[in-house]
Amino acid sequence: MSPTTIVSAPGKVLAAGGYLVLDQQYPGVVISTSSRFYTVIQPSSGSANQIVVRSPQFHQAEWRYTVNYNAAGIQVNPQEDSIGGKNKFVHLALQHTLNLVSEIHSVAQVQERLSNGLDIAAVGDNDFYSQRAQLESLGLPRTTESLSQITPFCHNGVKLTDVHKTGMGSSAALITSLVSALLLHFAAITQTDFANLEGDGRRLAHNASQFVHCLAQGKVGSGFDVSSAVFGSQIYRRFSPAVLDPLMKGEVCHFATGTLKNVLTSSAWDYSFRPIQLPPLTRLVLADVEAGSDTPSLVGKVLKWRAHEDSCETAKDLWMQIDESNQSLARQLDALSQSYDQDKDVYKETVRQLVSLPAREVSRFLSCTPCSLFISKAFYNLHQTTQQIRNLMRRMGDLAGVEIEPEQQTHLLDQSIEQAGVVGGGVPGAGGYDAIWLLICSPPSLPDEQQPLRRVESVWSTFDESNVTPLLAQESVAKGARVVQLDEIPGLREAIQRQ
Repeated sequence: MSPTTIVSAPGKVLAAGGYLVLDQQYPGVVISTSSRFYTVIQPSSGSANQIVVRSPQFHQAEWRYTVNYNAAGIQVNPQEDSIGGKNKFVHLALQHTLNLVSEIHSVAQVQERLSNGLDIAAVGDNDFYSQRAQLESLGLPRTTESLSQITPFCHNGVKLTDVHKTGMGSSAALITSLVSALLLHFAAITQTDFANLEGDGRRLAHNASQFVHCLAQGKVGSGFDVSSAVFGSQIYRRFSPAVLDPLMKGEVCHFATGTLKNVLTSSAWDYSFRPIQLPPLTRLVLADVEAGSDTPSLVGKVLKWRAHEDSCETAKDLWMQIDESNQSLARQLDALSQSYDQDKDVYKETVRQLVSLPAREVSRFLSCTPCSLFISKAFYNLHQTTQQIRNLMRRMGDLAGVEIEPEQQTHLLDQSIEQAGVVGGGVPGAGGYDAIWLLICSPPSLPDEQQPLRRVESVWSTFDESNVTPLLAQESVAKGARVVQLDEIPGLREAIQRQ
C-alpha cells in the first residue's frame, strides 16, 4: 500500500439540462471544471482504528472516528470530542466505503490497514467558495487576475457551516475524491483500472460515490454532478433511481453478506455518458453572484407544475422543445471540435476575427469570408441555440412561477453576451440568482486588452444590480477524477499541513 493516496475530482457546470436531467428520458450537457477537490490520505501515528478527517480551510473543521468491527460489518462511530461536530457526508463516505472494501477483500484487511489509524485531509480549490471577502481585505478588484493572487486553498475565515459556496458541486466533488481515494488506498480497486474511463474500478468508484452522495442528501438525485466529477465533461443520462432502493431504504443492514457490493456492481446501473469538450480556442467563464437561490425549492415547484393535470401537456411540449435545443447544443459543440481537427489554421483565423464581433453580428461576417463560412456559421448557430435555451427556460419559469432566469440575471447575461467575442451563456443547473456561465472566444497570442474576458470583467465590475465576481475555473483538461502527487499541485502540501 502506498503511504499516501491523493485523488482529485472536478467541479461542474450543468450548461444545458436543468430540471430535464432529473428524467431519464432527457440528457444534460455537463462541463467539468479545472477547479477541484482533493482528498489526501496518509497513515497516522495515532491509535489503531482511529480516523481523523480535517478540512484545514475552515475553523473547527476536524472530525474523529473510531472504527469497530462486529457481526453487522464495520461501524464507523464519530467521537464525541470531534471539534467539528457532525459531518454527515464524511461519516457516510467512511462508513459505506469501508464496508464495501470489507466485502471486496475482508474485514481483516481493513483492520490491518487501520493498524496505525489514518489522517485524511480534504481541501477544495478557492473557486468552490466565494472570495469576495478575500478580495476586499486585500483591496483588489473583482477580476481573474486578482483571484490568481490569493493563496491556493486559502483559509476561508469561517466555520464550514457558514461558508458561501459558489454552486460548483463541492459536495459531489468531495464525496467523489474521498470515496475514490479510500477505494484506492485500501486496494479495493487498482490505479490502472481507475485511470481507464471504461474501467470497472472507475465505474465502482462512480456507483459508490453516487450512493453515498444520495444517502447524505436524503434523496436520489439525477447524479450529473457525481458523474462529471468521475468521468469529466459529458452528455449525461441519469440512472434509474430504483437501483438504489435497497440501500436508500435501509434494507441492507448485514453488510458481511456482500449485498452492498452486489448493488453497487449490478448491471441495473443504466446511466450513460458520452465525453464531450468545449470548442478549441474558447473558454468557459463563470461568475459568482452575490444573491443565492434555494435550488431544492426551485426544483420542487417546477416538478409540481409539470405534474399538475392543468399544465402537464404544456409542460410535456415545452420539455420536448428544450430537449431538442439541448441536444442541438451538444451536436454543435462536436461539430466545432471536428472543424478544428480538419483545418486548424482556418479555424484559428476565424476565431481571431470573431473576437472583434458581438455574436449577433456574426451573420454579417458569413458572406464576406467564404473560406471560414462553415466555422463562422457553426459559432453563430451555437450562439442562437444558447439564446433559444434561455428563452425556453424563462418561459418554463414563468409558467411554473419560478425565477429560473430572474430579471437581474437576464440583464447581466444580456450585457455580457453583447460583448465582442462572447459566444453565448446562461444560468447553470436549476438557475436562480447565484451564478451565470459564458462561453467566450480565447485565441492564443491575443493582446490582453483585446481579450473578450477583459470586456466581460468590465461589464461585471460596473453592474449595479448585484455584486458579480468571476471565478478562475475553466473547462478541465483532465477527464474527471484522477490520482495526483502531493507536490504536483501548487499549495497542496502547505494547505494540508495547516493547523
